Amino acid sequence: MADPSILNALANGTPSNTLGTQERVDALRMMLRIRRFETRAKELFLKGVIKGTAHSSVGQEAIAVGACAVLEPRDFILTHHRGHGHTIAKGADLGRMFAELMGREAGYCAGLGGSMHIADFDNGILGANGIIGAGMGLGTGAALAEQLNGTGAIGISFFGDGAANEGIFHEAMNLAAIWRLPLIFFCENNQYGLSTPTDAVTAGPSIAARADAYGTPSERIDGNDLSAVHAAVSRAALRARAGKGPTLIEALTYRWDDHSMRANLPAYRSEAEEDAWRAKDPITRLKDDITRRSEIDEGAYETLVADAETEVEAAIEWAEAQAQPSMAGAMELVVPPRHALPAAPPPGERSLTYAQAITEAFALEMEHDDDVIVLGEDVGRIGGIFGLTRGLHDRFGAARVRDMPISEGAIATCGVGAAMRGKRVIVEAQLWDFVTLMMDAIVNQAAKARFMLGGKARVPVVFRGPQGAGIRLAAQHCQSLEMFFANIPGLEVYAPASAYDAKGLMAAAIRHDGPVVFLEHKLLYLGQAQPVPEDRYAIEPGRARIVREGSDCTVIATLAMVERAVQAAERLAGAGISVEVIDPRTIKPLDIDTIAASVRKTNRAVVVHEAPLFGGFGGEIASAITEAAFDWLDAPVARIGAPEMPVPYNDALERQYMPDARRIADAVKSVCYRS
Repeated sequence: MADPSILNALANGTPSNTLGTQERVDALRMMLRIRRFETRAKELFLKGVIKGTAHSSVGQEAIAVGACAVLEPRDFILTHHRGHGHTIAKGADLGRMFAELMGREAGYCAGLGGSMHIADFDNGILGANGIIGAGMGLGTGAALAEQLNGTGAIGISFFGDGAANEGIFHEAMNLAAIWRLPLIFFCENNQYGLSTPTDAVTAGPSIAARADAYGTPSERIDGNDLSAVHAAVSRAALRARAGKGPTLIEALTYRWDDHSMRANLPAYRSEAEEDAWRAKDPITRLKDDITRRSEIDEGAYETLVADAETEVEAAIEWAEAQAQPSMAGAMELVVPPRHALPAAPPPGERSLTYAQAITEAFALEMEHDDDVIVLGEDVGRIGGIFGLTRGLHDRFGAARVRDMPISEGAIATCGVGAAMRGKRVIVEAQLWDFVTLMMDAIVNQAAKARFMLGGKARVPVVFRGPQGAGIRLAAQHCQSLEMFFANIPGLEVYAPASAYDAKGLMAAAIRHDGPVVFLEHKLLYLGQAQPVPEDRYAIEPGRARIVREGSDCTVIATLAMVERAVQAAERLAGAGISVEVIDPRTIKPLDIDTIAASVRKTNRAVVVHEAPLFGGFGGEIASAITEAAFDWLDAPVARIGAPEMPVPYNDALERQYMPDARRIADAVKSVCYRS
């Protein structure tokens, strides 16, 4: 059971009056609209018209209306799975809301997002979110974009009491505080996570008190008092607009219904508790106060109720008449259209190392576009531990090359939020293994935003960093994780093996309007300089490179394995075997046409990668070759990868772990001699 002292602490008298008469009447009208929307949504769910699930905000209407009434059209909100009230209060159309809940094409997200992913960028609604607490991290990025652009806009990240125990709460609070971001953290404490009382899982005197650790002001208010909500958000908004940074507001409230419309959980709240909270209905409290003040009479109130019912029924009727989305239309929303890229220049005579080529791509794109920013640990003054951002801080300033806390969740979600608000963001994972702490931002937010928000979201963000073994950093600093990301619709995965490709593909990644995972290899940082033109250029993703021509076998390799494949080919040439080496350059999109054309010529194929063999991209390429060139194969496709073990620290074992030229040559011989 929830802590009864919270209920007793709420105001029992007349709500404070910080709003004018018309503002209070308008607020009551909005609260009635939200209540009717939620009530009818539940009825439609029980009838099977709305499927899946939805989460009702009945009982919490004063928060949505009181908070959003403070905001200006330029301001933004990020909300959560129980976000209908927030989106409606921020200006969302009821018809399109219902259409989305019904999975119709005319819905806010083309029927692809549903209840938990409502977004309307025109109204500053950057999306509801099915991942607990995600809006806080995204909010830091959106607020950073507004701060950098000097728009004067602010935002509110709404979250529930359960999200206050997520790591992103602390990471985002810290980040917003050190940068003084124009963001309000608004916790709707409705006393329960799913079924567990908040006080049973939350340490400390209150959620609001946690702000003290970050030097951030906080308030704990009665969330069922419209005027209290409005006053608290007004104070926080003034602070944010003045450049003084974030505020944490904890509003005590209660959800009347179960966790979700689908939940059907065993009873976990007493009838007495539910009745006590219903007696503090925010709509009844406001209505009683307005009528007591003679601002409206009972007849006028009944008219407001009837108007809400009429509007909601009209919205439902319109939504039910809308068409279902098509598979073809849905597929078009997975990734954004690609900008046409001019032909890249020839390499020329000037030489750069692999690392220098990437750094030059950063510099040229940042010089060309003021919206390009770099986020990461130690990327500023020292230029990153591998030196890839060296010189950028001095050239473009700390505002655009930002040293971040050791806080991968905040780094990544901040990057996504800033990208959704107009920036082109480069996010560095200091070592690629650390990307596992960024997975929600990459997999659930960046990769899915355009699709689940109905094509509205533009998310130009590059997640980059060094992967791979070879310099004895052991199991947690040397992994090859490309297939984590190749399996995620909405992501593109680039893996350049040369300095020329690294510069051109990095430029293409930065210019792309969707998320890109950009893989670099630590051994390639140590390689010799190669020809790279001074021009600003980009290489079109999905175009493989024929590194070495041959006629007897095709070897497909990426990153550090490309050079080893070339070494194997040179060895085999002495034995009379002609090997063609192909570097896909991008794993996704994959240029299977070039690979298949080569196999049709050589009739044999070997695929090599550094990651463990099982589940590696070699299996995907082997399958694609079989589908596209089976009739030309004179032997099964051979695959080479690492053994099924983490990367060892011992230098001799590490060398044995990584595929080398000898193993590649042996695999080529096996398919050639087999035929």
